[in-house]
Amino acid sequence: MTMNDRPTDKRPPLIDIESFFADPQFANPSISPDGTRIAYLAPHRGRRNVWIRGIDQTHDDAVPVTHDRRRGITTYYWTDGPRWLLYLQDTDGNEDWHLHRVDLDDPESPAVDLTPMDPGSRVVGAEPLPSVPGSVLVTMNRRPTFFDMFRIDVATGETTLHREQDDPTAVVLLDRRGEPTFRTALAPDGTVEISAIDPGTGRTRLLRRLGGAEHPMGVQPQEVTADGKGLLVGLFQDGDDLRLVRIDHETGEETVVAAVAGHDLDISGTILPGVLPPPVYRHRHTGEILAARFVADRPYIEVLDPHFAEIHTQLRKLSDGVLGTLSCDDSGQRWIATFVHDRDPGVTWLYDHTTGEARLLFRAHPDRDPNTMAPMEPVGFPARDGLPLHGFLTLPVGVEPRNLPLVLVVHGGPWWYDSWGYSSDAQFLANRGYAVLQVNFRGSLGYGRRHVTAAIGEFARAMHDDLIDAVDWAVAGGCADPGRIGIYGGSYGGYAALVGITVTPDRFAAAVDYVGVSDLANFLRTLPPFTRAFNVNNWYRYVGDPDIPEQEADMLARSPITMVDRIRTPLLVAQGANDVRVVQAESDNIVARLRERGVPVEYLVAEDEGHGFENPENQVMLHRAIERHFARHLGGRSTG
Repeated sequence: MTMNDRPTDKRPPLIDIESFFADPQFANPSISPDGTRIAYLAPHRGRRNVWIRGIDQTHDDAVPVTHDRRRGITTYYWTDGPRWLLYLQDTDGNEDWHLHRVDLDDPESPAVDLTPMDPGSRVVGAEPLPSVPGSVLVTMNRRPTFFDMFRIDVATGETTLHREQDDPTAVVLLDRRGEPTFRTALAPDGTVEISAIDPGTGRTRLLRRLGGAEHPMGVQPQEVTADGKGLLVGLFQDGDDLRLVRIDHETGEETVVAAVAGHDLDISGTILPGVLPPPVYRHRHTGEILAARFVADRPYIEVLDPHFAEIHTQLRKLSDGVLGTLSCDDSGQRWIATFVHDRDPGVTWLYDHTTGEARLLFRAHPDRDPNTMAPMEPVGFPARDGLPLHGFLTLPVGVEPRNLPLVLVVHGGPWWYDSWGYSSDAQFLANRGYAVLQVNFRGSLGYGRRHVTAAIGEFARAMHDDLIDAVDWAVAGGCADPGRIGIYGGSYGGYAALVGITVTPDRFAAAVDYVGVSDLANFLRTLPPFTRAFNVNNWYRYVGDPDIPEQEADMLARSPITMVDRIRTPLLVAQGANDVRVVQAESDNIVARLRERGVPVEYLVAEDEGHGFENPENQVMLHRAIERHFARHLGGRSTG
């Protein structure tokens, strides 16, 4: 028996990595339009696949209707008929998404690819078209730099061009009949232009111009109202908070639909619709607005529809978490709701508003005891220049929170944000004995216009200072041992980890770079061609344009590859071979330079992954390496 396992130890047992990073037993649930069936993701043939069961049945009665053995499925769609279901799939993480059809009457039959395209083309969205039953509208770039809209007959696969784009930055928004109603586009200087499209003539009328730097990921959301007469968008208007605003089609008048003083509309769900909670909850059949979601210490739901207020009151009784995803049948009587919780990876309930009855459908990981998980506590402190910073601290259970090894986990984007909820990384590291600190450094969305635009020109500068200030705050508070600080992140977070061990080489005892950027100029040059038109308000505005020599020189000065000779911190690098966002050369080059100097670096490359590892065996490989790496250099618990 080791000291770590002595009988008086109050810490929960180590959860094995295979269990921690297994696919959930149940995920992404939704109810069919007629309210008779439930769809969800569950393991089948070693991967996440779509299952269907009757509303009153159990998983024992369910049938898998997709059979992918290569890569798990994340996004699927009900159709307006009872026979077909659609889903998106790429190849080994290359993000060339295709839309596939499965036959619910014959679930063993092979799926049909409805969108055969050349490599590099992809589907970015599919939505029903109520005016043409049996069809869906699909947005895809058969032309490499233009995302056009096509109408696909689900049963036959017949594809018809519905709307061709004339500007690679333009987005045309349709009403529920499929008619073009609004258009948003970027001017060359990054100004966002919102226009109305007049019915019949198709002519556009400019309604609104707004600055683009505060919208680095574009104006989100962009949704036409149910009556087709307004556009719902997230705007700062004349303040610092992101509000849900309606722009009138005829007059351009702006009406605030939902706003919470001091808080931003939560737009994270626009990245993965149906998987992450949406910024605006809407009735699936009528399109009416039900509620809006806002960023807070715990996400906050602002209910907007009086009838839904009754439903939300009942849903809140089902969990002490926060409402996550939501779906209802066409009648609006049966609802499937998930809940976000910091210590439970997912709970799903079925609620019948007619009878008032509710029942627990499933937990994502039924074998995991939430009482052994670590609470995620909201924290706040000022940066050295006074900018307020917000974050989350997760402390290991059963340990006095003093002088602990700490891992600073840096989110990606950088235009993303950490929020209260279940984090596999945070729980895994806390279970291994580490304090886990996540900070929404400047540039993170969710904390106001000033906070995001404070990052302009601050890569490897004030953005990095914010991370160091967060570590100093934890050390000053006594919970972190200054000699046992690690840094870990993916994508931008991987870049931040490399900056951490080059700009401040003495601050971190260990680092993990996961699909991270090492050369800012090369990173931008190797992005997919269709992304370049959208870079004006994010990468070009915040970092620089590599085609402008003086800006390229500044970017190289802030690139870890240029400062690699400063690295002496033990480093683990992980990369997906098919990553189209941060190409493998970004990791290869930093590893090669270190090995030339004789600096030890562990390097993991997954041949069947892209920008992040999805398959469970690769997640296990990655986190087993992280466990060893941090245990060796920071002194946490380990299974090996």
